[in-house]
Amino acid sequence: ASSASVYGSGKTGFVEKREAEYPLNVYGFSKFAFDNYVRRILPQAKSQVLGLRYFNVYGPQENHKGRMASVAFHLFHQLQETGKMRLFEGSAHFRRDFIHVADTVKINLHFYESKTSGIFNAGTGKARSFEEIATTLQSLHGSGEIESIPFPEDLRGKYQEFTEAGLENLREAGYSKDFMSLEEGVRQYYELLSATDGRYI
Repeated sequence: ASSASVYGSGKTGFVEKREAEYPLNVYGFSKFAFDNYVRRILPQAKSQVLGLRYFNVYGPQENHKGRMASVAFHLFHQLQETGKMRLFEGSAHFRRDFIHVADTVKINLHFYESKTSGIFNAGTGKARSFEEIATTLQSLHGSGEIESIPFPEDLRGKYQEFTEAGLENLREAGYSKDFMSLEEGVRQYYELLSATDGRYI
């Protein structure tokens, strides 16, 4: 599992090539370092070697992730518990490529069946704002306030304000399925979280 964090600010795009990779933090650098190791060994590899660069994944079965769970997960619980959702100041302009976990499963199955090796983006190719997730939840819930909180000083310069997966290589590798819209994905997740604690089992 790689990560969109390898791209850093994304000023040079979000495509799977060295020229676009400038991680902003240690986590991103760790993914970047291993991806480059994979690139070195691929020509000699005798079995499939696949790295998927996951963008902002959300959906069922992430309860165990704690504070690292998705924005949708945290905003849902804030809304249920307090009637308010807290977003960093500027969240209308912070845009990420949010992908439902069901779509990441489909991508994994595609490569399991095709046996293709390489490093590929796992995103939808469409950036959406954090505020759009909050307003979608607000609409589904029928109420709720959106509250702005100060942006943490310790995240300045280390935070990806924008991500949007380039899909050319994924499509060239034969993956042709459409992706779930953010609105539909959040709706399904909202209904699951409302009926259960977010687990299927």
